Amino acid sequence: MSKVCELTGKKAMVGNNVSHAMNKTKRRFEANLFKKRFYIPEEDKWVTLKVSTSALKTINKIGISAALKKARTNGLLK
Repeated sequence: MSKVCELTGKKAMVGNNVSHAMNKTKRRFEANLFKKRFYIPEEDKWVTLKVSTSALKTINKIGISAALKKARTNGLLK
């Protein structure tokens, strides 16, 4: 299972750990993802999505139906 938000497309970024001596080693900044169930009243069913915290805030603001529609237009959902 990939670590990618299904609504926003957020995924891990790559950066450096920097020590006091300025030595640099590669590290990953993972996306803050949660598995969450949502009820869609138009389709009368529950769906489970892996979403980031920013996607949860968007869902709270515009609603799950509008967020799914926006993700479909951006090509993130089928």
